[in-house]
Amino acid sequence: MAVEDKYISYRIYLVAFAIFLMAIAIAVKLTNIQWVEGAYYRKLAKERTVKNFVIPANKGNIYSADGSLLATSIPNYEIRFDAVTPKSDNFQKHVKSLSDSLSMVLDKSSDFFENELRKARANKNRYYLIARNLSYTEYMRIKSFPLFNLGANKGGIIIEQETVRENPIGKIAERTIGYERINPDGKPDGKGIEWAYRKYLNGKDGRILKQKIAQGQWKPIRDINEIDPQDGYDVISTIDVFIQDIAHHALLKQLELYQADHGCVVVMETKTGHIKAISNLGRATDGTYYETTNYAVAESHEPGSTYKLADLMALLEDKKVDTSAVYDSKGGIIVYSGKKVRDSHEGGYGKISLARGFELSSNTVMVQAVYNNYKNEPSKFVNHLNNFGLNKPLGLSIKGEGVPKVPQPSDKNWSNISLPWMAFGYGVLITPLQTLTFYNAVANNGEMVKPQFVSEIKEWNRTIKKYDKEVLNPKVCSQETILKLKAILQNVVKKGTASKLYSKDFSMAGKTGTAAVNYAKDGGSGKYYASSFVGYFPADHPKYSCIVVVHKPSTALNNYYGADVAGPVFKRIAQKIFTDAPSTNEIKNLNGKIIKQENSYNVYFEKSHKRTQSIPNVKGMPGMDAIALLENLGMKVKAIGVGKVKKQSLQAGKNIVKNSTISLELS
Repeated sequence: MAVEDKYISYRIYLVAFAIFLMAIAIAVKLTNIQWVEGAYYRKLAKERTVKNFVIPANKGNIYSADGSLLATSIPNYEIRFDAVTPKSDNFQKHVKSLSDSLSMVLDKSSDFFENELRKARANKNRYYLIARNLSYTEYMRIKSFPLFNLGANKGGIIIEQETVRENPIGKIAERTIGYERINPDGKPDGKGIEWAYRKYLNGKDGRILKQKIAQGQWKPIRDINEIDPQDGYDVISTIDVFIQDIAHHALLKQLELYQADHGCVVVMETKTGHIKAISNLGRATDGTYYETTNYAVAESHEPGSTYKLADLMALLEDKKVDTSAVYDSKGGIIVYSGKKVRDSHEGGYGKISLARGFELSSNTVMVQAVYNNYKNEPSKFVNHLNNFGLNKPLGLSIKGEGVPKVPQPSDKNWSNISLPWMAFGYGVLITPLQTLTFYNAVANNGEMVKPQFVSEIKEWNRTIKKYDKEVLNPKVCSQETILKLKAILQNVVKKGTASKLYSKDFSMAGKTGTAAVNYAKDGGSGKYYASSFVGYFPADHPKYSCIVVVHKPSTALNNYYGADVAGPVFKRIAQKIFTDAPSTNEIKNLNGKIIKQENSYNVYFEKSHKRTQSIPNVKGMPGMDAIALLENLGMKVKAIGVGKVKKQSLQAGKNIVKNSTISLELS
């Protein structure tokens, strides 16, 4: 019996010890959960119910050189209703007046909204959609309605905001203005000014704290943001909308006439390198044209006869020959290593000077001049091309620039025909903008300037960064050579291949080009023509340089030469700029008073000199007057549109809060 009692005692002690160990383990686990793992679980629980959401910053605007809006961010608002949040007495008190107010803005009856709001309340709907795609003004108005004006915590209003990027001038210059986007793989990508200057345009995103109210549905916890977004800076481009419109439609008309595959045009300001217009149009399957690729920047191709300017510059710089040197065009055909070089004019031009050979774009004359003088030292000729900058990209601010190609004598594929072929623009690759930059250097008395698409970065009226002229080469050749080249380029239009473009009332200078593309592929079956014209105007005092390239014009019209396809686009642009430009119109009666203008000024003068602590009513005032008035009162002004003030975001009569922002809608 004693042994049995002793055995039972051992069992009791063992069980007690096991329970004691379990108690210790539980205590340790509880302590671990409370103090070690607790922070993790609390954080996890909070993340699943409360979360920080990004508020994208408003991107800065892109403006043209003349102040027109090229790209802007439009805030887009969506308003929903958490029907559970408002107290019963508040809901019953305001639901009718809220419904009446909503019906005035959203074009549905008051009864409709009241029924929907009560139904949402009964169904405990915490995410009922009130309206989407609202402007800032509409959003501010709805936010002030009964019940909603109590805020998110008492009134149940839920505000969702996103930013939409718009191009007010439509598709014109779309590829140069560009875009920024996120690829399917999650990586950012983009084109044009939008992408190149994104660090200035994008600003800094804000944060807002939201609470989960249902599956996939979140609402803001507070009316204010955790971190307010900071708007991006504005980018002032070099584009002139007036010139851009002329260039776009001149190119479009010619592409449609010749049913061409694609084409481009660029207008550059001679002294500064500012790109005043750039249009790139490709043909869609339905025959219409739109901006598909930035051909002017990206497309490297054999330029044909426009490259002959480099021949002439090299020859004159080395004093190998003078422009009066005579060459025999040999019936329009000359052979090198079994390969024929032909003139476009059947039978050739007989014996003519080097200058005349250039004016008539004689392949046989230009090839002889280059080959005869550099066949024993091709490196000397090629080094000239390299020194002219024709062998390297321009280093543009926007990405996607095509890479030029100038064959070098040290290359493995250099052959006996490399030198003569280069002389009339074959075997080399160059983009239209690179060609234009070279010609612009001649127009600019030898100074080669880098093409620029942006002139400055601004925050309101404050300049953040200014882009000055960038000189790529202070003198591409001697002034003596420049003067000779200018005279010859002017003669191309007066009495050469571009004589159809000549006008005694308006001087132009330039060079035609007609290149056979893909001539060596598939036995020549894929060959087509690229017609071009590049030059500057006015010829005596160049202000603008311009290049036009049209790829694959239809041969149905039996004409694919640069003078006939691309030349008319150049002439139309040049003449329209100087005959239709608003800046050249004569201003009459400059000192005469305009009654409407006087009245407008008097209204502004009266309001600006009236001391006030409240927001004035600026509706109906010219936009510039309203901006000046409000800024003088210590407010920040954001104007959308042009013309007179149609709406203002902050109600007149309310007290002014210094540095607060007021939005004006102009029309």
